[in-house]
Amino acid sequence: MNPTASQPPVLELRKVNVIHRTRTGGLFRPGKVHAVNDVDFHINTGETVGIVGESGCGKSTTARVLIGLQRPTSGEVLFHGKPLGHSADDRRALGRAVSVVFQDPATALNPRMVVREQLIEPLVVHHIGTAQERTRRVQELVELVGLPSSVLDVLPRQISGGQRQRVAIARALALQPEIIVADEPTSALDVSVRAQILNLLTDLKQALGLGIVFISHDMATVRYVSDRIAVMRDGRIVETGPAREIFEHPQDDYTRTLLGAVPSLL
Repeated sequence: MNPTASQPPVLELRKVNVIHRTRTGGLFRPGKVHAVNDVDFHINTGETVGIVGESGCGKSTTARVLIGLQRPTSGEVLFHGKPLGHSADDRRALGRAVSVVFQDPATALNPRMVVREQLIEPLVVHHIGTAQERTRRVQELVELVGLPSSVLDVLPRQISGGQRQRVAIARALALQPEIIVADEPTSALDVSVRAQILNLLTDLKQALGLGIVFISHDMATVRYVSDRIAVMRDGRIVETGPAREIFEHPQDDYTRTLLGAVPSLL
């Protein structure tokens, strides 16, 4: 899906740079690392855009900018076509529209809270619904991600890794977001359950009209889920386009190198 004048992207980065200061330049001359360098990117509902590249290429920093956890050093972040400000109202609006699924559900979930509490918490924080409505919403969420109601009253350590990631996805859906940013969501899981989670995300996109930013170092996995792909290297997007075009007609040497290392679909 391409943005149009009548329908701007839900999220857009324009010439975004993120520069981290380091001590490598000496005590009185701190060094600089360009974690993200002149990045243009957009995502809309109903599509999955994969961001792929080796560790340290800037993809996770780009994700942090998209979800509002990292302010760019320069450039613009647009939300529904308007520059995103730094007010509490702007952050709240972004927090409701964009959710994140982290790499490791074991650390993303609170080990001391049962699943029910973790799914209700976003609704409470954003003052959504009555107690009865929140209870109904929690039940809807576990059904959406294919979990039985029995998981609601257990701690994360009492369920499998795949089930924990389903809980994390359910929590990300609690506020009915427009976009989910999934940062390496299957890399901490057993191979046997990775395809299940990828299929779940694809099904949710189709059923709910979600936009998904899927971040990974694995080209094969990104191809499996993505409509478009952005290839990152050294903080830059070196190539972007429809997934099929990237795989069948790569234009950049780095993309060709990544494709040459693809071992299998998952």
